[in-house]
Amino acid sequence: MSKKLLLISNSTMAGEAYLDWPKSYIADFLNANNIKKVLFVPYAGVGLSNESLEASYDVYTDRVREVYASLGFEIESVHKASDPIQAVLDAEAVAVGGGNTFHLVSKMHETGIMPAIQQKAEDGMPYMGWSAGSNVACPGLFTTNDMPIVEPMSFSCLNLISFQINPHYLDANPEGHGGETRQQRIEEYMVVNRNMKVLGLREASMLYVEGDLMKLLGTRKLRLFEFGKEPVEYEPGSDLSFLL
Repeated sequence: MSKKLLLISNSTMAGEAYLDWPKSYIADFLNANNIKKVLFVPYAGVGLSNESLEASYDVYTDRVREVYASLGFEIESVHKASDPIQAVLDAEAVAVGGGNTFHLVSKMHETGIMPAIQQKAEDGMPYMGWSAGSNVACPGLFTTNDMPIVEPMSFSCLNLISFQINPHYLDANPEGHGGETRQQRIEEYMVVNRNMKVLGLREASMLYVEGDLMKLLGTRKLRLFEFGKEPVEYEPGSDLSFLL
């Protein structure tokens, strides 16, 4: 079956409500696939409660549930499942939230849901993610912006796409900052991963994949990095199927 992916750079734009800017795309994506219930993966949300990680997952799930309910969809969280793998196998669709990608990948391996989601998505189950949830659709945990707060058992991710994503891609270097730019960090990665492409996915943009089709949606351009070449910009609406 054809893969169906919605890979969103960011959940929230400055001054807007949570998941407000992409919610029409989320609704269209789920309605097009006749989805009513979505399994949510909250493991990237580690700082939403000082009480415990479990409490953070609860807060995160409630936040996402409120948005999805307003669009007419039901949310269940995998962290509440007695058998997380079976919950994935039974899911109509999966949504993976943003936050800390290292913690997300660690928990997805620990619970065994990484290969389960990979197989279901390869078989056509709709998959959506934002920020860390888009990162984890890549071959590996390499082009995240996050601090490694835990050590995952593996950097291998879902490998639903053949390239890496850098979400929240920034062009500017803050005034007075003496460190590397985002472009320089990506170029470092490509020095040792010369055959891998990296997509700088700016905020307010996303990738829509259905089978052999991939399009850039949203309002911002995308930047494509390849080793030994100048970065190339693509306009919203561009057909990026050649990257698949």
